[in-house]
Amino acid sequence: MSEVVILTEAAALQIKDMMKEHEETDAMLRVAVKGGGCSGLSYGMGFEHELQDGDTTLEQHGIKLVVAKNDAAILNGTKIDYKQSMMGGGFTIDNPNAIASCGCGSSFVTATNKGTPENC
Repeated sequence: MSEVVILTEAAALQIKDMMKEHEETDAMLRVAVKGGGCSGLSYGMGFEHELQDGDTTLEQHGIKLVVAKNDAAILNGTKIDYKQSMMGGGFTIDNPNAIASCGCGSSFVTATNKGTPENC
């Protein structure tokens, strides 16, 4: 079985910088799926200090990652990268389970999870 979430080195470096900036050096990064967005589901990332029942944990490039049990199947094999361009930088998420997404790239739908679409 592949990793639930694959974090690139570029993404890990950016997350480490953000952790230092926000004094969250002992935190884990929670990667989540929530209802909403143009297509029905959207991604969420945030710092976490405690595990919940059923969480999947892993470590990549020195970053401790946590994914809720219910989100693991939706995110399985998802790659998180960080891209820098002249217009600025941002995280990109490539989810092999997504069958459609909206133009903003942060909202998606899978074959088995459609969520509830909202206006972008």
